[in-house]
Amino acid sequence: MKKKLRGLFRIIFGRTAFVMAGLGLQLWVFIAAFKFLNGYLHYFYILCVLLSALAVIAILNEPIDSSFKMAWIIPVLVIPVFGVLLYIFVQMQFQTKALARRLTASTAKTRPYLNQNEDVRKELEALDGRTAGLADYLERMAGAPVYKNTDIEYFPLGEDMFVRLMKELKAAKHFIFMEFFIIDRGYMWDEILKVLEEKVKEGVEVRVMYDGMCCLMLLPFHYPRQLERKGIRCKMFSPIIPVLSTHQNYRDHRKIAVIDGRCAFTGGVNLADEYINRKVRFGHWKDTALMVRGDAVKSFTMMFLQMWDVTEKKEEDYRKYLSAPAGEAAAGRMEKGYVIPYGDSPFDKEQIGEQVYLDILSQAKEYVHIMTPYLILDDGMKDALCYAAKRGVEVIIIMPHIPDKKYAYLLARTYYPELLKAGVRIFEYEPGFVHAKVFASDDEKATVGTINLDFRSLYLHFECGTFLYRNPVIEKIEADYQETLKKCIPVTLETCYSYSWLGRKAGRLLRLIAPLM
Repeated sequence: MKKKLRGLFRIIFGRTAFVMAGLGLQLWVFIAAFKFLNGYLHYFYILCVLLSALAVIAILNEPIDSSFKMAWIIPVLVIPVFGVLLYIFVQMQFQTKALARRLTASTAKTRPYLNQNEDVRKELEALDGRTAGLADYLERMAGAPVYKNTDIEYFPLGEDMFVRLMKELKAAKHFIFMEFFIIDRGYMWDEILKVLEEKVKEGVEVRVMYDGMCCLMLLPFHYPRQLERKGIRCKMFSPIIPVLSTHQNYRDHRKIAVIDGRCAFTGGVNLADEYINRKVRFGHWKDTALMVRGDAVKSFTMMFLQMWDVTEKKEEDYRKYLSAPAGEAAAGRMEKGYVIPYGDSPFDKEQIGEQVYLDILSQAKEYVHIMTPYLILDDGMKDALCYAAKRGVEVIIIMPHIPDKKYAYLLARTYYPELLKAGVRIFEYEPGFVHAKVFASDDEKATVGTINLDFRSLYLHFECGTFLYRNPVIEKIEADYQETLKKCIPVTLETCYSYSWLGRKAGRLLRLIAPLM
């Protein structure tokens, strides 16, 4: 029953419902025009053409990806009245602009605490100028310095990450920050909550933030009040409310846990039982995560506080969260390798996550190995994948064999033939669902985080990732990739041709509006 209700909510609140409503409105307008305007229909037609032309000119001059332009132009031309009105409506979203201003102000307050260590930067420049260029880009555009003195632990499954997270939470002495896209009541969250309650009693400051999508089906709308009564500071990011607004289109998809400023967790794992395979939804759930210890933890602390302070009026004392107690910060440090934790915002006009992926693809010499749950590509990413394969780089993509979203799976399959013909190899994880977001290249670069290969992650969500260069943990990431590959089945052109005719056509139809989904 719960599953059926969740599906009903997705239909009601999804863009498909708005498209259908738009078609109905368009039909009503034309019927009304025929009935009441009679001999003046040619004037109405001319007005529609003019409005559509003006809207198309405006869209073509927007500094957005061409896929988004096409996705807007189609409804403007096909259903001009509704399409134009919807475009104007989206452009006039004052609530969204207000959120962007608050986030910009919050980020600006934290920038002085994220200064680049010039010695580290110069050392990276001497070692690899092109990777130093990526580091410079991330520092300037995302406020993400490059660090040394940082130890990374890789978790090939959500259950591995959960065990270590519980251990570190129990060791907390000063503060715990948790920011996750999904929190769902069950074994995983119940166990974490018990620890958080105990830590509050010990005087540890605990803050929890989760995305407002959870209030639709997973948690009660006033769940933050329940946690507040336990002494846990809690808030939802952008709660879903029954008001038509593009403000609700921008979700906090990040997964961050920071403990005492000495360690941080990130990756694909949310706080729900399917992520640790306590509940089976789509076969075996393959996910990955990292634990960061040392200097780079500072960036995760700041990322959390930037988002938290968007709705805060009281000034934050950032310094108290950046100085890990003596002895704790140094534990586990290592001199080898470079680490860049980075965040991505839909409001800064920079696709930070996508640029990191593109940089890895463009610089690869031997291989790029990718795990992603979704494959809904813009032209730039598609071309980069194909070009890397065509110039002899081994490009392998691992996708789910049992999808969580049927429409996303149909869409992904529309890209398979073109990628395969270019030399990209595609595999599907036969035991179930891959939720990991991993790029690994040439035994010297990798990134693990929350960023999917789809339009929502690359353009519309708040995301985070961790770029690694010549760090010993990359060997473990690649080893896990090879082990995962053993459990996969290859996708060939013959496989693509065997897909159902209806599924292939549905996927191509969905591709027309993929950026707006």
